[in-house]
Amino acid sequence: MAYVKRLTGVILIACSLLAESHVVRDVNSFIATERPRALQGILDNIGPDGALAQGAKPGVGELFYTESMQWKNHQLLTGWIVIASPSTVNPNYLYTWTRDSALTLRVLIHELINGNAGLKSYIDDYVTSQAIIQTVANPSGTLTTGKGLGEPKYNIDETRFNGNWGRPQRDGPALRAIALIEYINWLIDNKQSDTAKTVIWPVVINDLNYVGQYWNQSGFDLWEEVYGSSFFTIQSQHRALVQGSTAAKRLGLTCTGCDSQAPEILCFLQNFWNGKYIVSNINVNNGRTGLDANSILGPISDFDIDAYCDSPTFQPCNSKSLANFKAVIDSFRDFYGINKGIAAGQAVAVGRYTEDVYYNGNPWYLCTLAAAEFLYDAVAQWRARHNLVVDDVSLPFFKEIYPDVTVRQYNPGNANSPFEKIMGAVTAYADGFVDIVEKYISPNGSLSEQFDRNTGTPLSAYDLTWSFAAFVTMAQRRSGQYPKSWGVRQAAAPPATCEGTSVPGVYTPATSAGAPTLNVSCTVEVLFRVNASTFFGEDLYLIGNDDALGKWDFNSANAMAASNYTSERPLWYVYLDLPASTTVSYKYVRREPDNSLLYESQNRTLTVPPCSAASATQEDAWVGPTGTPPATP
Repeated sequence: MAYVKRLTGVILIACSLLAESHVVRDVNSFIATERPRALQGILDNIGPDGALAQGAKPGVGELFYTESMQWKNHQLLTGWIVIASPSTVNPNYLYTWTRDSALTLRVLIHELINGNAGLKSYIDDYVTSQAIIQTVANPSGTLTTGKGLGEPKYNIDETRFNGNWGRPQRDGPALRAIALIEYINWLIDNKQSDTAKTVIWPVVINDLNYVGQYWNQSGFDLWEEVYGSSFFTIQSQHRALVQGSTAAKRLGLTCTGCDSQAPEILCFLQNFWNGKYIVSNINVNNGRTGLDANSILGPISDFDIDAYCDSPTFQPCNSKSLANFKAVIDSFRDFYGINKGIAAGQAVAVGRYTEDVYYNGNPWYLCTLAAAEFLYDAVAQWRARHNLVVDDVSLPFFKEIYPDVTVRQYNPGNANSPFEKIMGAVTAYADGFVDIVEKYISPNGSLSEQFDRNTGTPLSAYDLTWSFAAFVTMAQRRSGQYPKSWGVRQAAAPPATCEGTSVPGVYTPATSAGAPTLNVSCTVEVLFRVNASTFFGEDLYLIGNDDALGKWDFNSANAMAASNYTSERPLWYVYLDLPASTTVSYKYVRREPDNSLLYESQNRTLTVPPCSAASATQEDAWVGPTGTPPATP
């Protein structure tokens, strides 16, 4: 879809490898043109009917509805999958991520609430796909223990992805619960409580139970790189439990752990503030500053139009959130070539974090759009509260965009009042980030993952679903479309002293939503550790006769991790949940740089302990042929 560009008085030439010029247009005109394109981009990435999602799992059978639109005679056996991107090479994103899918479905649910009734079928199919995926045993675990819900990504045919990856990722279940609770509330408001209770809630309660049980355990962050405690994850987990408690009450049900764990999570959330900004990942030692778009994406996901700005949930209008916003944005101000010469208080291209090396470290469309949405959210909250309080913490943020600001409370007045001038300055600042995206967007309106730090050329995965979703949510907020309150005012305050508590969960297949029935006995977590000296580019896998071991099919083998590998102890390891009191056969496999396979020369056996055992460890040493490093050119 080509765009007709109109002059607005000044033509800014953006250097790119394609030597294309981009004319900066009125923000309203750009959003009006790109918003429907972005929404269509999302739908194109949902299979099997999506134009770019061929191969994603299709629906089988039909849905029959009563006049009240309640699900009846439910024969849909497989749901529709949201792909991250149709890109299959450099990088291959033709997978489905729990986090990305949940954030995307929240966009569709909000569009449904705003009147787009045609999206309901996509949401219903998503429910079914997630009910099925919850039951898929994977390298993170199974539904029986709940651990499998922390698996970050799956193949687009709803099967397990066994490749080496940053797992578990604990934001996915929380975000999926948040999305589906918003759908539950819509169903209740539209006299479809039975569907909400019998079809949707069984999926949600598994995720809420996971959050209540595992929130205080480490996991990988939303960028899938840092193992520790992530601000974005913890913020999402708190919201999920608060919303879950309210939804349970509306349905006449209970959420074990929601009320007891939410205040503890909120207490822990305060630890990310270091006095100057939000350290996006804590309990880590990676040499980074901690300045990360993670801490901007969190507040916009947690946004509540009814929130007070001094809420400990770090809302966009919160003084600490604003100070952090300035710190994160300033870290990119002179960092990218395309940002050179842009003055303080003006929008710049925003990436993940300045230490980023993925694709050489570039701005991301979704991060730049998140900066705009953050500011639109803050303005909406100040207007909803009918005041703005500037304190010593937030003063530096305001000084850059409205130099006359002082530490005090500002109240609404006429168009020339300081309050209105500040609102206008913040909105103009937000519009600047949209201008950045418009300046470097592909001519056909496609949104990739990144754009080049020096030329602005789109890079990495093309037609990224999360980028499209970020554009639509930004546009929703700018147009004054806000989700209903998720209950931040009613959320219990954090205790004076934090405790790392948890509540064991009960996990059951959501069969009413399309999940298969699982006939699984209890499982035991087994840690496989093998000493195997390897060279760079050579990987180790575990394979065997059980489903969790891949049924001797290397395509389903379990990738092993080498994060503890040393020359003295060449250790590879993997955790698996195996059926208790069974005997399994297994062996280790080397995958060479040319993708050839070297199998151990013997089969091994292991008797898994009984249900009473919490875990087990198997120590082995490689027996068999070894690979040869490729010759150095």
